Amino acid sequence: MCGLEADNSSTRSNDGRADPKGGFWIGTMSKAAERRAGAIYRFYKGALEPLYRGISIPNAICFSPDGERAYFADTPTRRIMVQALDAEGWPDGSAEVFADLTADCLNPDGAVTDADGFLWNAQWGAGRVARYAPDGAFDRAVAVGGRHASCPAFGGPDLATLFVTTAREGMRAPGAAEGRTYKVDVGVAGRPEPRVIL
Repeated sequence: MCGLEADNSSTRSNDGRADPKGGFWIGTMSKAAERRAGAIYRFYKGALEPLYRGISIPNAICFSPDGERAYFADTPTRRIMVQALDAEGWPDGSAEVFADLTADCLNPDGAVTDADGFLWNAQWGAGRVARYAPDGAFDRAVAVGGRHASCPAFGGPDLATLFVTTAREGMRAPGAAEGRTYKVDVGVAGRPEPRVIL
């Protein structure tokens, strides 16, 4: 449909999600994970527009159920950001810190919101997914077998099962628990993903 940094062979895509207004947010990063070599874009009604430049490892892209806020992270900063959105889903004002994970040395990876508007964040290297309230307060964490939890998603007949992917990247001798997809009953339901307007 359109090129994504097609003229830059040193980058690749990383993390993306449809927003409630019909857009699709997607990040890019250096294949060698060079600092600040990537960006986050929004595809909307056939056009791709840059939203944030100087991103190292884009992650945690997800949205509040009402479509009024976007979340994202640049993993090395150890902060999940929140961004107010206008009526068409474009950033309105500057992004602010939603959750700062620096004190706990946690690395935010993929994320998704549930039907109550809480954010579930996979945390690379910690073997867990943490749930945060809409005000950014930590709610709880659930453990998964693989250390490198990479992205959560709700599925199943009632969207009541949390599926979590894990990775083996960078492990010298990964065990059988690594690089698998786990499912967890977390007692809350997710939301169906919105459609992208082409």
